[in-house]
Amino acid sequence: MMRVAIIFLKLISWQTIIIIALSCVATFLSLRFNVAVDLPTALIGIAIVFPIVFSINAAYKRREEALSHFASLKSNAVAIYYAHRDWIPQENRDHGIRMKQLIDRLLKTVHHCFTSRKDHDTYFKQIFAIFSEISGSLEKLRDAGMSSTEISRLNQYLRSMIIDFERMRNIYLYRTPTSLRVYSYVFLNSFPILFAPYFAYLSTQYFYGTGYFVAVFYALVLVSLDNIQEDLENPYDQIGEDDLRLDVADYYSEILTD
Repeated sequence: MMRVAIIFLKLISWQTIIIIALSCVATFLSLRFNVAVDLPTALIGIAIVFPIVFSINAAYKRREEALSHFASLKSNAVAIYYAHRDWIPQENRDHGIRMKQLIDRLLKTVHHCFTSRKDHDTYFKQIFAIFSEISGSLEKLRDAGMSSTEISRLNQYLRSMIIDFERMRNIYLYRTPTSLRVYSYVFLNSFPILFAPYFAYLSTQYFYGTGYFVAVFYALVLVSLDNIQEDLENPYDQIGEDDLRLDVADYYSEILTD
């Protein structure tokens, strides 16, 4: 229960508090100037809930795709490491050690590439430099006696790693439709204020505090939905609870034994 409460409180931001305050002020002014209107609440479902649910679903799918590509990148890297360690016909630990160091550098650089806000292009170039080193490492396996068929298979693993990284980068660079995000942001934050005459109407029909209670509830729900969508939008920024865990280099360094 404590964890649930902590996660829920993270959805409440200064934006939430400001919209709640503006909604209550707008409700007070509507009551003060006798502007009470029974507005259709179905409008919220059509204009707000459907677009934001679509946005959240699209952002969630992007996050799941990023998880899948990251898992594929790591698994192919581990497969290449095992080949360096075990497929050489003669005992030579240098190949496995070399590939283990390359994987460690690759995972750390991928982490920095997607979490850094300023140096993304720099880390992007470094990652492809590491891919180039892995390709060169495969040629060293050829020189050590590994067959061309096995080298070809490992090059397919490397190709898959590059594809997975590029797909992860596309998710980083290209988000859900900008126009839909802007639409959702504007109306999610403005509806609790625009609906002030309806909240004033509730106060005139029931007891005085009803309108304020509903105003706070609407603002809390709608702005929280906007915050959820924003957290899911970038699955790499390490801000939301559902972001990818990219700092896995040390963990893999421990399980990849020479």
